[in-house]
Amino acid sequence: MPDFTPFLVSGLATAATYVLSGVGIVVLYRASGVVNFAQGAVGALAAFISWVIVERGGPAELSWIAGIAAAAAVSFLYGRVIAPRLAYSDPVMRAVATLSFALILMGFMGYVWGEAPRRLRLPTDTMSFDLMGVRVTMTRAIALALGVLATCVVMAFLSYSRVGLQMRALASNRELSAMLGVRVFHVDGWAWVISGVLAGVSGVLLADLQRLSGQALTFAVIPAIAAAVIGRFVSLPATVAGGLAIGVCEALLTPVPIVGPFRTAVPFLFAVGALLWMQRKVTFVYR
Repeated sequence: MPDFTPFLVSGLATAATYVLSGVGIVVLYRASGVVNFAQGAVGALAAFISWVIVERGGPAELSWIAGIAAAAAVSFLYGRVIAPRLAYSDPVMRAVATLSFALILMGFMGYVWGEAPRRLRLPTDTMSFDLMGVRVTMTRAIALALGVLATCVVMAFLSYSRVGLQMRALASNRELSAMLGVRVFHVDGWAWVISGVLAGVSGVLLADLQRLSGQALTFAVIPAIAAAVIGRFVSLPATVAGGLAIGVCEALLTPVPIVGPFRTAVPFLFAVGALLWMQRKVTFVYR
């Protein structure tokens, strides 16, 4: 019987990065109605920029800030240049547009940096403490703390700030909100910036916890999307619970020989299960 404790601890840290990305996806969807498949690619870009600065002898703190700022800037530019031109398109077309954006970013990163194995080392990797007999690095503890903190901050922002209240109004009815004086593009811009910041933080942490790869980090959007599906792209608490559950389940399946190689299917299973659960009332009515 394998000892699952180390995998549980590592799974919580990885799950926290899914939570960060999932929260960013939900915030953006609530404000603009766009399902952002580029969330992982934007985070990967942040990780690569941080890695380049560190490799050239720059301070680690500056590299994190620069990477996250670049992620926010790229996300904002897409939200101001491309997204408004698709605002009245079919939701599927808007989602496909973000997928195209993700592929462009992934191709750019592959051309510039390639896919050679790398890892973004953080100073907190050398600091650790014992938890249930398992050595836990400060990076993993910080990842989990940031996931919880970011969720609380975003929830408070949406509930009490003027821009947050306007985002909630847009989620209810964009046309009516615009008629009442809400600056739609301005609010959308804030949503894209918040999404980019959360993607950047998630990408930097994942590049340390797992590996720095444009392709791997781009496809990390899948568990984040699955977490958002569990929250119906509306509920932040449910998104957090979904992200944590997905990350922990992936980790706990790792030492199990029979199902370990297929643990990457966990996000799909959670998403399908959530969709079937949401449709249960509709099925009952038609019967």
